[in-house]
Amino acid sequence: MKCDLAIIGAGPAGMTAAVYGARAGLSVKLVEMGAPGGQLVNTDWIENYPGFPEGLTGAELMIKFAMQAMNFSEVEYITSYVSGISRKGNELLLTTSGEEIEAKAIVVATGAMPKKLGVEGEQAFIGAGVSYCGTCDGAFFRDREVAVIGGGDTALEEAVFLTKFASKVTLIHRRDAFRGAKILQDRVRDNEKIEVLYSETLERILGDTNVEEVELKQVESGELHRMKVDGVFIFVGTSPNTEFLKNSDVELDERGQIKASTQLETSMPGVFVAGDARQTQLRQVSTAVGDAALATINASKYIEGL
Repeated sequence: MKCDLAIIGAGPAGMTAAVYGARAGLSVKLVEMGAPGGQLVNTDWIENYPGFPEGLTGAELMIKFAMQAMNFSEVEYITSYVSGISRKGNELLLTTSGEEIEAKAIVVATGAMPKKLGVEGEQAFIGAGVSYCGTCDGAFFRDREVAVIGGGDTALEEAVFLTKFASKVTLIHRRDAFRGAKILQDRVRDNEKIEVLYSETLERILGDTNVEEVELKQVESGELHRMKVDGVFIFVGTSPNTEFLKNSDVELDERGQIKASTQLETSMPGVFVAGDARQTQLRQVSTAVGDAALATINASKYIEGL
């Protein structure tokens, strides 16, 4: 298969890149290994994306993104897994689980996945009490007690969301103050179902066939104590989905994030990046959209110069 622009990933950045690519008159292959949406489809509520004053669910917003992108005849959606990128003269090649794709330029918009803590019991109890998505699994913990680990926006949002189901949510943060937005901190503080434990870390997750309790450590004293819970929801950041680039000419940093210029071109000419896969301080829908617009416009200019 041949195209002008290949986009890897169909989250907010990928869908925006498809719109901008089509409007530039490019033939676009939008490659995603599953359904569109990325992490956004698991977000319960979005109220900070301009144009939607009432707010809406992540899934609803992503449907709108997808409808707009697929309105363009220039855009073809391909369900496939990308395992590598290489160069063939002036062309770039995407090795996929299906047919190889030949493109003049590429926008990498693969996003990120929830990061694991790596504590004892975490891996063993995934699907048996350990989760990284409150929207996905919250209903399984109706009238039960759960722990939420983290202190950023996602942890605060998910803690509040989980009170729709759980009888009690204990929010555990390793620092003495949250990093999340003030409005989210206020919602946590005002919710009677949420108890906050500051300056504590999760050390172990314990149980038989399902999660039964967690072992926590107080940061200052080092004292260990246990707490009964039925579920553990972990929100401690994300890791970029860039494994497929490790044998390419695209330079990654020590965390696996893609390095890029101010014009969002990577170290591999013709390959651009947008969204959570790149080195960036802020990971929001709005920043992913802005990245994608800039990356795609510059990809179009790159193609014109070939």
